[in-house]
Amino acid sequence: MSVIDDLRVNTRLLMFDQYGTVVDMQAGLIEVATLFLKKKGWSGRPDAFVTWWRRTHFENSMIDALLQREHISYRKIGEISVDTTLERAGIAHTKEEVSWLVAQIEKLKPFPDVPAAMEKLHKRYKLAILSNGDPDMLEAARAHHGINFDHIISVASAGAFKPHRATYTKAAEIAGVKMEEVLFVANHAFDCIGAKAAGMRTAFIDRRKRPFGDWPYQPDLIVEDFKALADALV
Repeated sequence: MSVIDDLRVNTRLLMFDQYGTVVDMQAGLIEVATLFLKKKGWSGRPDAFVTWWRRTHFENSMIDALLQREHISYRKIGEISVDTTLERAGIAHTKEEVSWLVAQIEKLKPFPDVPAAMEKLHKRYKLAILSNGDPDMLEAARAHHGINFDHIISVASAGAFKPHRATYTKAAEIAGVKMEEVLFVANHAFDCIGAKAAGMRTAFIDRRKRPFGDWPYQPDLIVEDFKALADALV
């Protein structure tokens, strides 16, 4: 049996990362940041600002996960990260502006190929989100991505950010499936690595044409976008 046939037969649920996989986080935040930074009179590149923001957020999320203390919310981590990024860029700002920027994450739109592919995939599989986002942020995002997921799961239920093993095992428990019955789909190598190490199968959406890395936890499937994912699995 081929890998594709095996995935088709044994997968009950497709579980997706939301930010950067389902919704276009980079493009969406660049659009927001461009207007904000223009009003601030900052002459730097908005895309660089967003990349600083996202990298700082990721780093801070990993720090929080490793502290093994009470889980800090995604929103709070975001505010810490935006504040740091604005300070790094030398941009005067208020707490209200920081909160506003982070709140724009809730309004991100899906990549153009996502809606049709999800509709096709939903005819055969259950669909779920597992996101580092807070429950209220993920709920608010429904109106903007418009996808009818069977489960929308926040890592808050596990008390840690991905790629902590507990996030994937708790998500499978909530969805009522075995780990090996889940195909976890992400645009980020770290998320595929975490899910595979926890016991799920994984699909890597290689939109950015970047090397996955020589990890022992390689994806079971690599595709260029969601259309290719749907074409392979349905």
